[in-house]
Amino acid sequence: MELDLGRDEMVLIGTSFGSLRWFNEDLPPGSVVLVEEPDLIRRRDIEQFVSKLPMISRVVPAEYQNGLDADALLAREPGLATARLVMPGHEFGVGASAQLAERLGLPGAGIAAAEIFTDKHRMRLLADEAGLANPAYELVDDPARATEFARRHGGRCVLKPTRQSGSLGVQLIADPAEIAAAWAASAAPQAPVDAIDGRPTEVLVEEMLVGSEHSVELLVVDGEVIFANVTDKRIVGGRRPVECGHTVPSALPEAAHRALRESAGRLARAAGFRTGLLHSEWILADGVPTLVECAARMPGDMITALIAIAYECGFIHEYLRLLRGERPELPTRPMGAAAVEFLIAPPGRITAIDGVRDALRVPGVLDVHFDFAIGDTVPELISSVQRSGYLMAWGADPASAESAARKAADQIRITVA
Repeated sequence: MELDLGRDEMVLIGTSFGSLRWFNEDLPPGSVVLVEEPDLIRRRDIEQFVSKLPMISRVVPAEYQNGLDADALLAREPGLATARLVMPGHEFGVGASAQLAERLGLPGAGIAAAEIFTDKHRMRLLADEAGLANPAYELVDDPARATEFARRHGGRCVLKPTRQSGSLGVQLIADPAEIAAAWAASAAPQAPVDAIDGRPTEVLVEEMLVGSEHSVELLVVDGEVIFANVTDKRIVGGRRPVECGHTVPSALPEAAHRALRESAGRLARAAGFRTGLLHSEWILADGVPTLVECAARMPGDMITALIAIAYECGFIHEYLRLLRGERPELPTRPMGAAAVEFLIAPPGRITAIDGVRDALRVPGVLDVHFDFAIGDTVPELISSVQRSGYLMAWGADPASAESAARKAADQIRITVA
């Protein structure tokens, strides 16, 4: 269903190639102005990419990832003042979107909430103040302090940068002796493709939790939660906790669903989150929802698509209506279930991809997608960007959807040299 938007009435801050392809199916031609960092426009050849997307009217260069001057932007681009909605295209556009939305008097997360949810240390402090369960944590500025923390907490810990996404720089440390060598990967991770070089970050060291992992997706209007979903999350083994699969809705019993939804709602209220989509991640440690992190934007990893399938609704369409000041009505319960399983090839040059037809024959499989092709070189898996593709499936319940996705993924063989 195409959203009712006129020319230049939506401002999108930050470029996610995957999201732009999805939006292009639902948004009228010329309705979107894309704001992007000048360096990224050149480096990612964004003008060439969006020339194939009718919904984009133009690309506006503006520095925003280290702070947006909304007044200066509007002075240069007065046409943006007629926008009806503003949204972040990815993590690094969250703060700027909140600033511009507030400047234009449009719905948004709110500047204070955006600042909290783009800084993992501030998020921890807020959770403490709100009485939510947190792991033990410390903001550290050298590997020695992180090593001392790990030794005080059973010899294991999590290292993470305070301002990154997609699991980049997050490391699970099993031995304090490994911290010195691992430090740089968290303190100075390579900039992701959608971020400028030199963005400042600090390092958190946290107690390593044991338990099942989940996320909660909330749609919020003027501080009121109008939709809540719980997602099951799977991660690869080893040091890098990269997500390898999701299932919507969670297979947890209703009491656990309720506890997770309530914790996510308390977090949103404590931050003063106003309007938008909030994606929080949790570990059920001894049955208690314990905060991992939270993003004030659309979740990645196909979770919005899974919600749309499981709840039989136009989830992104309703999210955009919400940012336009409307109050959408969404199903209170899912009609079925959906799952995604990510394909992960070992590092090397791809020489063959087999089993696609067999994967598509698995009942319930909806889609098979590859991010790499034969001849491409697959790098080491250090974040979600290095995954090789995904399979999506549906089912009558979470177990059948997840089983179909995993069974289909088992049919795929990616051979590397």
